Amino acid sequence: MFQDAGGQRMPLQAASIAEALELLLSSTASARALIGRGWGWMRSLLVVPVVRVAVLLCLVMSVMMLVEKLSMGVISLFVKLARRSPDRVHRWQPLTLVSATDEEMGMENGNHQQQSSFFPMVLVQIPMYNEKEVYQKSIGAACDLEWPSDRIIIQILDDSTDPFIKDLVKTECERWHKMGKSIKYETRNNRHGYKAGALKEGMKHSYVQSCEFVAIFDADFQPSSDFLMRAMPFLIHNPDIGLVQARWRFVNANECLMTRVQEMSMDYHFKVEQESGSSAAAFFGFNGTAGVWRIMALNEAGGWKERTTVEDMDLAVRASLGGWKFLYVGNIQVKSELPSTFKAYRHQQHRWACGPANLFRKMLTDIVHAKKVSFWRKCHVLYNFFIARRIISHCVTFFSYCVVIPLSVFFEEVEVPKWAVFYVPTIITLLNSVGTPSSFHLIVVWVLFENVVSLHRCKAVFIGLLEVGSVNEWVVTEKLGDMLKAEPTVNIRSKVQMKLSDRFHFWELGIGLYLFVCACYDYSYCKDRYFLYIFPQSISFLIMGFGYVGTFVQNG
Repeated sequence: MFQDAGGQRMPLQAASIAEALELLLSSTASARALIGRGWGWMRSLLVVPVVRVAVLLCLVMSVMMLVEKLSMGVISLFVKLARRSPDRVHRWQPLTLVSATDEEMGMENGNHQQQSSFFPMVLVQIPMYNEKEVYQKSIGAACDLEWPSDRIIIQILDDSTDPFIKDLVKTECERWHKMGKSIKYETRNNRHGYKAGALKEGMKHSYVQSCEFVAIFDADFQPSSDFLMRAMPFLIHNPDIGLVQARWRFVNANECLMTRVQEMSMDYHFKVEQESGSSAAAFFGFNGTAGVWRIMALNEAGGWKERTTVEDMDLAVRASLGGWKFLYVGNIQVKSELPSTFKAYRHQQHRWACGPANLFRKMLTDIVHAKKVSFWRKCHVLYNFFIARRIISHCVTFFSYCVVIPLSVFFEEVEVPKWAVFYVPTIITLLNSVGTPSSFHLIVVWVLFENVVSLHRCKAVFIGLLEVGSVNEWVVTEKLGDMLKAEPTVNIRSKVQMKLSDRFHFWELGIGLYLFVCACYDYSYCKDRYFLYIFPQSISFLIMGFGYVGTFVQNG
């Protein structure tokens, strides 16, 4: 009955297939139910607790960051209200530079020797590396410094690898030498230690032995002619001060939106962080340029070391542990240049975040066992200078606002306090805006930009702490000088012709898509309205991921 002429059981086979399909569907449903129960178990016992712990850690770090910002703000406000300017707190007397005619007349009365005693020997160091766009201005500014010509030596430390640029720099030095300036052009046959190695080699020359102080300027810095006349009295009349740091003023702040928001961060760093550190503990991180060191302090600290990419901060911490005091003088400003390409800015921020974290790893034991400084100074260096500002601040910005809070929208069991989402970041943002009041209208753009850059800073912090990967990577920040005035920026077609790796930034694109998914889910299923800030943050990551930020210049 179920067989045909060929002996095949067609109806029976169809029934078997139907049974197999039914069994398969039943097994699939059972598997789905099993997977659902497994995910529910994992979610309740593992995932949700982990997310809650992550939220708690972010809350703790946010409070730490808020307290640090408030304390620095209070100190800076007190300094301004009490009018505790450096020249009021420390001994300071103006120096008078006599003219050549007065000097000839004074020699008859023995006044020439007296003037020389008031003007100690100063070495001015300018490290360079293929600085075609800015070398003339930096050398010219150094040669124009007001100081007795027989009491100053200008040292150009040229590590350039381009023979054409080396010839340009050497020719410029020779030109100033013919004009009567005491200028030395020094090179070396390797770049070991990068900037720290160049500065270290520069201090070994015999003529440096006669110098008491050394002023350091990067190649894109242009001090005003009265820089030494205003900074040196603090060192001359206060023998316990080892470093005088000036403020940076940015000549290209209005070049593009990216440089505007950079200016906001840097102004806060100088007006609040540097000033509060100088006033409260007589310590802050040397910025590597626009500062004058007492050579005795530099030598007692062990000189320049090449063990991290923040050789300036390394030297500052060692000198501070040796008992030397630092002074920040905000009314002395030195012209400088902000990175105006996103690629250059990323490299700079990687170095500035990775280097301090790696230095903290290397110097933790030395700080704890330092004998020449007080317990308060140790706490300030460890907690305020390193942990709060160089580690916590970078990590909390990225993890809280770009990872954990967006992730929490998928778990209704996880509750993030509103104060942590809105009030704390609002207060911190307002505190950061005091450095540049004229750019207050850009505060939202600044927040979004800083959150995107926090991705690279956070990654760099862990690279430095773990001492892996690109921990010692040093990429010289590209300076454009007057290039943009001479060459037009590229158009959209030029951008398309760029290398894929330079045109697109895949880390930013990945985080941008993640945030977009979180924002869509929050908008569709949640009531906390986190999407109001997650959507703009997602768009910011995508814009920067596609390379639409900063200045673009022609290559070649």
